[in-house]
Amino acid sequence: MTTPPVSRIVTCPRCRGESVYGPDNPFRPFCSERCKNNDFGAWASESYRLAAKPPAPEDDDPDAPYRTDR
Repeated sequence: MTTPPVSRIVTCPRCRGESVYGPDNPFRPFCSERCKNNDFGAWASESYRLAAKPPAPEDDDPDAPYRTDR
């Protein structure tokens, strides 16, 4: 006998409200389509950013000779 998947309550990453994390919520981990779309919009508009190292100085100079030792 197979047990049905367990749903649990998690915090919506967008609005911080309660969200059902289970197969009956197509927007999981978000609580609604609105929260899912708002989060996607924030990524698309580059409101969320990942940290990166600044480019090396030689990468900024278009007149620098090409290096083959990398």
